[in-house]
Amino acid sequence: MAEVTLHAEIRELKGKKVGGLRREGKIPGVFYIHGEDNITIAIPEKSLSKLVHSKEISMINLTLSNGIEKKCILRDVQFDPVSDKPIHADFQGIKADEKLTIEVPVIIIGGTSQGVRDGGMLQHIIHKLKISCLPKDIPSHVEINAENLLINQSIHVKDLLVENFTILENENSTVLAILPPLVEKAVEVVAPVEGITEPEVVGKGKKTAEEEGEEKLE
Repeated sequence: MAEVTLHAEIRELKGKKVGGLRREGKIPGVFYIHGEDNITIAIPEKSLSKLVHSKEISMINLTLSNGIEKKCILRDVQFDPVSDKPIHADFQGIKADEKLTIEVPVIIIGGTSQGVRDGGMLQHIIHKLKISCLPKDIPSHVEINAENLLINQSIHVKDLLVENFTILENENSTVLAILPPLVEKAVEVVAPVEGITEPEVVGKGKKTAEEEGEEKLE
């Protein structure tokens, strides 16, 4: 698992003043660990965005403004519902001898699946797996090779070969599958038959020429 260094400023700002913090290009957050007081922090938005959009899990060396370093992982990020930008982040401290629960991304490796080459469609269902392990055993991601997967075949959680961590998902859950190609139903078009014409419809209340002539004679 990769390690990154993230600088954070210890802050005391709360409530409305947090808005000013965001205007300065910083995101409010909190560092917490079992048995210690929480530390409210502010981190540069650019640095946080790199972590948020990374496809892999990273161990974070959080360097605080007082010089203290904390080992942690990015546990949760809140986003603005309109701009979709991060507005708050939670960092969970880790202890070497304590297991933790974390979600890791699922990455498909290898070439194009045989089923896709045969016209099928790959459906990636589970993009993150919840696992439990010691900090030293946290994988940056879980790899799945679907190159030999055929149409109507799938890979379930129980099919994954893992080491040093436990998957906390339903073992029968489907991770990915190769769906058969969609077959479009042909629409039958009926051609008009020559020589057949629609009968003329006389409007309700409309009189014929013969009837009009009879009325004049009267």
